[in-house]
Amino acid sequence: MSFRTVVITKQSKISYKNRFLVVKKESEEKFIHLSEIDTIIVDSISVSISSYLLKELADNKINIIFCDEKHNPFGELAPFYSRHNSSKQIKEQIKWKKASKELLWQKIVENKILNQAMLLKKIKSSKNKLLLSYINEIQLGDKTNREGHAAKVYFNELFGKKFSRDDNSSINAALNYGYAVLLSTVNKEIIGNGYLTQLGIHHKNEFNEFNLTCDIMEPFRIIIDNFVYFNKDREFNSEYKLDIVNIFNNSFKYSNKKYILKDIIKMYVKNTLESVNDIEKYKGFVYDEG
Repeated sequence: MSFRTVVITKQSKISYKNRFLVVKKESEEKFIHLSEIDTIIVDSISVSISSYLLKELADNKINIIFCDEKHNPFGELAPFYSRHNSSKQIKEQIKWKKASKELLWQKIVENKILNQAMLLKKIKSSKNKLLLSYINEIQLGDKTNREGHAAKVYFNELFGKKFSRDDNSSINAALNYGYAVLLSTVNKEIIGNGYLTQLGIHHKNEFNEFNLTCDIMEPFRIIIDNFVYFNKDREFNSEYKLDIVNIFNNSFKYSNKKYILKDIIKMYVKNTLESVNDIEKYKGFVYDEG
């Protein structure tokens, strides 16, 4: 099973040779077998990549994320076909009923707010009770936007009442970086299950290529939020980014068993997609580091 996230931060050339990723820096060469790699993050615009390597990464369903000159993720490689019956899956996705999607979105929002309440309880904020009360008020499709109300309370408690998600701050930079890696990880699993990321359950923005991903990733944002909260006084640098990437190799509970986060996301995405037409199958991710 693949487990490594490879982060490339310096000028180099990366290529493919005999089932290995080859990273060449000046006179130094490193070899990593593709079977060990889950994700590659190219955190430099001075990296040269062979097209044959890109083809092999796509064939082996290995994520590759590209960062811009400010070291922020801006894109990823996504193959056209990652499953033999993608056409069948997409036809079913197009036929998803509105009522089924609204019911699933209700469950996802309940899951997300429960996790937010658990983090507020962890930091000893009394507002966790307010968030728990929102859960009982969530309607089909979250028509009264309990998600939005909870988010305002939640972020104010974590980072102060002057905090805004639009601020140009190190906290937001860290959150955005973590969310981008999370989004890419969920993208990989959605595509691997044969579905289109553009066609969402709740998100419908015509300019968003990842509407479905934005729906499914919601309960997992808590893990990034938790890390950033307890590191909010740190400088947002390369070491900080590596620590965020390593979160995805940490263990959490899912369905009463412990797994690394990457494997939980894989199971959760598959389960959620199967739950659109059978809500009884839905198994939420409840934030628990135990």
